[in-house]
Amino acid sequence: MSLKGLTSLEVEERIRQGKINKNLAETDRPVWEIVKRNTFTFFNLIFAVIAVLISLVQAWNQLIFLPIIVINTVVGIYQEIRAKRYLDEMTLLHAPQSTVIRNGKQEKIASDDLVEEDIIILKTGNQIVADARIVEGSIFVNESLLTGEADEIEKNVDDKLLSGSFVVSGEARVILEKVGKDSYISKLTEQAKLVSHGEDSEMLRALNKLLKWVSFIILPIAVILFTQNYFVNHNTLQTSVVAMVAAVIGMIPEGLYLLTTIALTLSSVKLARNQVLLHNMKSIESLARVDVLCVDKTGTITEPRMSVEQVFVSPSSEMNEQKFMGVLSNYISANSDDNDTMKAIREFMLAKGDLQNQITGVKKIIPFSSKVKYSAVCFENESYLLGAPEIVLGKNYEKISSEINHLLKEGFRVLVLARTEEKNYEQLNLGTQALMLSLNLRVTIV
Repeated sequence: MSLKGLTSLEVEERIRQGKINKNLAETDRPVWEIVKRNTFTFFNLIFAVIAVLISLVQAWNQLIFLPIIVINTVVGIYQEIRAKRYLDEMTLLHAPQSTVIRNGKQEKIASDDLVEEDIIILKTGNQIVADARIVEGSIFVNESLLTGEADEIEKNVDDKLLSGSFVVSGEARVILEKVGKDSYISKLTEQAKLVSHGEDSEMLRALNKLLKWVSFIILPIAVILFTQNYFVNHNTLQTSVVAMVAAVIGMIPEGLYLLTTIALTLSSVKLARNQVLLHNMKSIESLARVDVLCVDKTGTITEPRMSVEQVFVSPSSEMNEQKFMGVLSNYISANSDDNDTMKAIREFMLAKGDLQNQITGVKKIIPFSSKVKYSAVCFENESYLLGAPEIVLGKNYEKISSEINHLLKEGFRVLVLARTEEKNYEQLNLGTQALMLSLNLRVTIV
């Protein structure tokens, strides 16, 4: 297969065929359906009939109940349209540009302008924007956005890549096989945007049931009252209708509906301030009835952001904290890994003003891999490793396991920075470190 990429004519042909990496999928509910569902309700129907009767006799001062109906309807429509707007804007792809090979040259273009059979270059930190197949190179990918599992998977030539996953390390040239709405991430996003109408909450079911029973009772009462006033007492048509409506409205718990709407509205505003998106207001009551929330170890309700909480220097270390910060600064400056952990450490070092701009004397850099569970920076006479304590420390782990377990119980993720004088860069002898230093990170939960 030629790695020169598509020509301009081939790109134009695929654009005409609609094989372009654009996904315009929206939620399954158009605005008109949201308006219809909130307007044409049994509650509104009863008051619409009453409003028509009052309008026919021109007793306009008796329409004071209308604001309650309008507020209840408008709030429901606004809440659902707001949810629809946010869902329509939702995307699992966050790669605005990609490096593509066209006409034998590399160029950066918007990811939305990629077409089927384009050849793109993937490097560490890139997100895969369409389903693809590797034609050259080898990479490790993280599919946690798709599967929830943070394992890093090795991909070689002819292996398939799913859109939405991230390149953790390596470099490869890939050919796009499914783009736009046909890609895996687009179908996943479309499923995420589906809004199930479901059944009403327990409180709303009770209110609707009460209203239906009341309506069955007040219908014959309304007929009797009108007959008595108009035919028996010989009152005017206007007086008879107003008297009948006044009695009927008093039997309908419209105030209960208003109070319910106000309570749900205030709750939705409070949740919105905490960046919680509600499909509809009845979800608030369902949320209030949740006693136990079960999640798996992947932290589905956590935000993928880490922050360094503290630096802990082992009592057995020959370094103090100041010297350790210098070692960590050199390590971070030399290491080019761009995963969430390294970003958190860099932010921590920048905040302290300890991050070096440049470091010299580096002989080898070993990027982080889920297989070995550490990364390393090797100098002439020593190497520094950062990773899982039980892997990095090897047989020395037992010496400080109690200290690490104490931190783990407090909810920290513990990383160890250690030094070895091993000069064999290809096979670092883990477990012979003369130095143990740990770095604690906590995942931010929202």
